Amino acid sequence: MTAALVGDELGPRGRRRVLAGSVAAGVVISGLVAIGLRRFAARGQLDPELWSILADPGVVRFLLGGLANTLKAAGAGMVGAVAVGTVMALGRLSRHRLVGWLAGGYVEFFRGFPLLLLILFSALGLPRLGVDLPLFWYLVLGLAVYNGAVLAEIFRAGILSLDRGQREAALAVGLGPGQAMRLVVLPQAVRRMLPAIVGQLVVLLKDTSLGYAVLYEELLRRAQITGAFDGNLLQVLLAAAAAYIAVNLPLSRVARRLEVRQRGRYGGSVEVRGAPEDLVAVQDEAAAAG
Repeated sequence: MTAALVGDELGPRGRRRVLAGSVAAGVVISGLVAIGLRRFAARGQLDPELWSILADPGVVRFLLGGLANTLKAAGAGMVGAVAVGTVMALGRLSRHRLVGWLAGGYVEFFRGFPLLLLILFSALGLPRLGVDLPLFWYLVLGLAVYNGAVLAEIFRAGILSLDRGQREAALAVGLGPGQAMRLVVLPQAVRRMLPAIVGQLVVLLKDTSLGYAVLYEELLRRAQITGAFDGNLLQVLLAAAAAYIAVNLPLSRVARRLEVRQRGRYGGSVEVRGAPEDLVAVQDEAAAAG
């Protein structure tokens, strides 16, 4: 097993500097947290009655319902984004100039288009054209269109990162261009793109919070409703932020495990971009997966 690593391994002096920097950063962060808690306490924001509502079963069910709506929108948006991204990536790689220009125009336009405006245009503009949809689909449409443009570039980069000999070998054994792309190129490219895809899923999941603009009751919207009703908006928003973190944090770990398992199953080297300790961790996981 080989590994590509950016940068030289740290020596004793470098490790001491990193350790000192980590300790200093930890002290600064701890101090900021302590100052924040002290100010919260001085303004009565740590009073138990403001936090007790988070233990109310009805409120918990209401917020969990918002989290479920968030996950549904994120799942549907990701499926749509992957479909759009795949089509646009293949379009940009097409030998037909018109197809390549159209796909490239789509990607460049929607990558630079603010997602919030896209969601608002979907919710306000489509009904005027006679397209009446539930609020859920206006949000999903905006997420799919925008993130599809982003994923198109990720997919295109993953496909281009493969050696051209892979496609040529597939054509040499009698596969057509479409079969070579579907059966040979894409399966290998997906393994390389998987961490970036999951990273974009994290972004998409957080972007579902923009659904508040069209009154879709995802987690943030329901947190706002709860906080406004009970007068403890800060506490409920902090709970919602903790829920977002709890969902997003494991995704990067899942991405790395999936990459290691697939590379262990199909063979090949594990490429790691990061610190030496990350390389050791991935090698250990690869050995366990094998």
